[in-house]
Amino acid sequence: MQYIDIFAGCGGLSLGLYNAGLHGIFAIEKNQDAFNTLRTNLIDNKNHFSWVDWLNKSPHDIDELLEKNKDELISLRGTVDLVAGGPPCQGFSMAGQRKHDDSRNHLVYSYIKFISYIKPEFIFFENVRGITQKFKEDNMSIKYSDKIIDELESLGYSISSKIIDMSEYGIPQARKRFILIGSLNHNPDEVFDKLGKNKYTFLKLNSLNEHITIEEAIGDLLCTNPNRPCPDYPTYNSSIYGKITSPYQAFMRKDIDKDENIANSHRFAKHTDKIIELHNKIIEKNIRSKRITPKDNIIDGLLRRGVTLLDKDGIAPTVTSHPDDMVHYKEPRILTVRECARLQSFPDWYKFTGKYTTGGQLRKKDVPRYTQVGNAIPPLFAEQIGLAFLEVIKGEKYE
Repeated sequence: MQYIDIFAGCGGLSLGLYNAGLHGIFAIEKNQDAFNTLRTNLIDNKNHFSWVDWLNKSPHDIDELLEKNKDELISLRGTVDLVAGGPPCQGFSMAGQRKHDDSRNHLVYSYIKFISYIKPEFIFFENVRGITQKFKEDNMSIKYSDKIIDELESLGYSISSKIIDMSEYGIPQARKRFILIGSLNHNPDEVFDKLGKNKYTFLKLNSLNEHITIEEAIGDLLCTNPNRPCPDYPTYNSSIYGKITSPYQAFMRKDIDKDENIANSHRFAKHTDKIIELHNKIIEKNIRSKRITPKDNIIDGLLRRGVTLLDKDGIAPTVTSHPDDMVHYKEPRILTVRECARLQSFPDWYKFTGKYTTGGQLRKKDVPRYTQVGNAIPPLFAEQIGLAFLEVIKGEKYE
């Protein structure tokens, strides 16, 4: 089963489809850092994509591709089983500024135009659930999910969509996403049906529980483990792996080099004494799994938009591009990129590249490691959806 990944980011979706046994034709991602991460892992390391000779293995803007390579894209008709991806979601997110005129919102139409050129058998579309909510600005009432469905149906696709909580598929975070499946010649409901029915078998075969706690996910990555200089940022500290204490940790670490004792991108933030004191206050209050804001007047000196103290026995809130949103369940610090990647189900062999974080106006164009992870589709979920597609298109049962 051959697919193209558009708005590919750092490769979470492609990694899952790779693990499911699908074959990548090429991937489209505009940002250099995110594409470098995808290239490092899935192009250079795994040789996952066959690629086409008319497209460089480099970052590409989808609108420029649609304009310059229309004929080449149309020539692929009949050879592509699946086009998958999720356009940037910031303009739709209920957690953001949510503006109907956000320039990124138009990219859903770029997605639709890409589909109209390729005409794959299947479509997979992922976005925040805010895309199903109407905008109410300037007397406008826009529900983008309905517009997307109408456009795709006009191209001849049968469409089915759902809000899915990925914590029900072995992902240790409450991540609810709008998932749309389309097909030209199959019933898209079958994909959702296979996805739901197969999850218990899939998780059991990988020795994983349906619900993974935070401690089960990241409990071997503590700052209290012996510290070492971070391999790619030696002026910062990292720590060596702790003892594996859960099947999920074993699953995350199973394909790393045997002599690798420090996880990639496990760089601890250099908190000031004032921030450490603030984090200790948050831990002492012991209000877990609840977002605390300055307006709550619970934590003196809290200047962030909000913060959640993690519960080791629960699941995390949605991992975002803002590392300050979460405080470790027992250590007075934010999570590392690797810990966020664990909560997103990226295996430890998957290496992230580029800056760790950024700020100010640079946030509008930079995609540092925290953002790459926060924007990704969890690979463990993507693998399960890939297996569901395979079962529907081949008529073979996953077991």
